[in-house]
Amino acid sequence: MITVAVFIAVLLFFGFFTVQQQSCAIIERFGKFHRIAKAGLCWKVPFIDTILTRLSFRIHQLDVSVETKTLDNVFVNVVIAVQYRVLQDKVFQACYTLSDPDYQIKAFVFDLVRAQVPKLVLDDVFSKKDDIADAVKAELEKPMAEFGYEIIKALVTDINPDQNVKAAMNEINTAQRLRIAATEKGEAEKILKVKQAEAEAEASILHGKGIAGQRQAIIEGLGQSVEEFVRQIPGTQASHVMDMVLLIQYIDTLKEIGAGSRSNVVFVPHSPGTVSGLSDQIRETIFAAREMDKNSKSSVS
Repeated sequence: MITVAVFIAVLLFFGFFTVQQQSCAIIERFGKFHRIAKAGLCWKVPFIDTILTRLSFRIHQLDVSVETKTLDNVFVNVVIAVQYRVLQDKVFQACYTLSDPDYQIKAFVFDLVRAQVPKLVLDDVFSKKDDIADAVKAELEKPMAEFGYEIIKALVTDINPDQNVKAAMNEINTAQRLRIAATEKGEAEKILKVKQAEAEAEASILHGKGIAGQRQAIIEGLGQSVEEFVRQIPGTQASHVMDMVLLIQYIDTLKEIGAGSRSNVVFVPHSPGTVSGLSDQIRETIFAAREMDKNSKSSVS
């Protein structure tokens, strides 16, 4: 009885085993494939059946780092992430065809990346990384399916050129941005100067019109004052009245120049003939202005 009990205990201890969910166990009998044990509580004959290996149906990820050269002779380190899993209907092939599936996948990735990247310049390697990943997936799908593995996705997760190349690329980018900024700044300064010139031109035109209007008003005012003075005092000549007005204006001008807090030394002719000379000049100006006014009215009519 004790022997039977011990034999049953051994059968229970060495015969029953469990298989985790999303996995399977390969059972061999005397070194030959016997069956595939699925998830749950399973049984094998002790000392006759053995568990060769356990395979997981979950998705695995293999990171492959490949050093290669671009078309413009820049060495880069490209990291490819390959996601794969065992096909449930091809467990036998996955177990017995390949001794090291990771090494096989790495060999395919190395071969493809070193064939694709040397055809591209460094900038295109960054912009066309999805094309490289799709090419890796397409290259791996068919042969790995024959070995019992499904390629889910291939991703280019990193592209690392030499540190000096990175620094040079950053300097190029900085120089381009500085050139654009300088161009925009120059355009802004150009627009500002053009607007300032236009404003100064308009201000000069308005200032000229203001001076012309001021002079016209002064001339009209002087004419009215002289006519009023001659009319009120018979026998007075207009030239004498004009000389008197100019003399008063001349004295007032000297007074204002001397009273200014920032006045410098000003040399002006000061003699009785000076006022007479000014009178002649103003009289000529008035006559010229009247002549121009008549000519403009006749042209309009």
